[in-house]
Amino acid sequence: MRATTIHGPRDVRLEEAPDPRVLRPTDAVVRVVASCVCGSDLWHYRGVVGSGGPSRIGHEFVGVVEEVGGEVRSVAPGDFVVAPFSYSCGECVNCLAGVQTSCVRGGYWGARDGDGDLVDGGQGEYVRAPLADGTLVKVPGAPDEELLPSVLTLTDVMGTGHHAALRGGVRPGATVAVVGDGAVGLCATLAARRLGAERVVIFSRYPARQAVARALGADDVITARGEEGVAELRDLLGGPGADVVVEAVGNQSSMEQAIAAARPGGNVGYVGVPNGISALPVRPLFNRNVNLLGGVAPVRAYIEELLSDVLERRIEPGKVFDLTLPLADVARAYAAMDSREAIKVMLRP
Repeated sequence: MRATTIHGPRDVRLEEAPDPRVLRPTDAVVRVVASCVCGSDLWHYRGVVGSGGPSRIGHEFVGVVEEVGGEVRSVAPGDFVVAPFSYSCGECVNCLAGVQTSCVRGGYWGARDGDGDLVDGGQGEYVRAPLADGTLVKVPGAPDEELLPSVLTLTDVMGTGHHAALRGGVRPGATVAVVGDGAVGLCATLAARRLGAERVVIFSRYPARQAVARALGADDVITARGEEGVAELRDLLGGPGADVVVEAVGNQSSMEQAIAAARPGGNVGYVGVPNGISALPVRPLFNRNVNLLGGVAPVRAYIEELLSDVLERRIEPGKVFDLTLPLADVARAYAAMDSREAIKVMLRP
């Protein structure tokens, strides 16, 4: 098969790789129908996070089950499935608590499993899925081409945006500000609206992203950043800040802006993968009683709930995809997202 390998900064290649096979009775082999490039992949692409030599990459994919191990019961060959960005057993204390990303037996696509065997990355033609019963979610019938992008977002960005809004405590009538206009921030905008937010404001400097944000439920856009952006938010809301602020970037300035944008007693739901955050502004958190809640999103816990809304066409998170390329053009997909030519790129094998 063909699979994506990252060799170093800005060096992504589609290469021949061994076809995956069932290694343990809890495994499944999935033929990838669609995958995508994530904003967090760009940290590796830009060299901010080292790849440690050539390694498989990609953690968002949907596809069709080709083969299952003898102990797999929840999916069967021919089923269309959604794969969350990490695999998990569904049975340990952390999985049962709804924190599947901390599964004691789980792990991540493109890395080695607990037995030292490679787990394929999602940006390829096939993937061995460990712990299939706890990981893969069956979709009732294969989604049509129109629904496919929205189903694909459930592997990561829609679930992550939902986690940010949920941890931030979005409820009917809330005012919400979103820091970050990538796919996660845009999906958080939709998630906040879905949870009943009365007003949603997003910080964005890019017209194309502003248009998607409005299509997903944003009422207002602020182009300023930092103190200037926070001041504009307070003027816009006519108060000391938002009830809930979503932090969907993960750097020092975005975190500081998110904390400053929350009203006293407000919440920051943070899901941006932290890179370069050297210190949290604890004194402003303390003085203003701002709560910081979030972390890596256990998207497996949310897939069934969000999938129902996608299939019933109540939400359309697939709007975040603005470029579709064949898997053979994966290097171009990374370059397009790195240069902000695209918000999020779907890959079709």
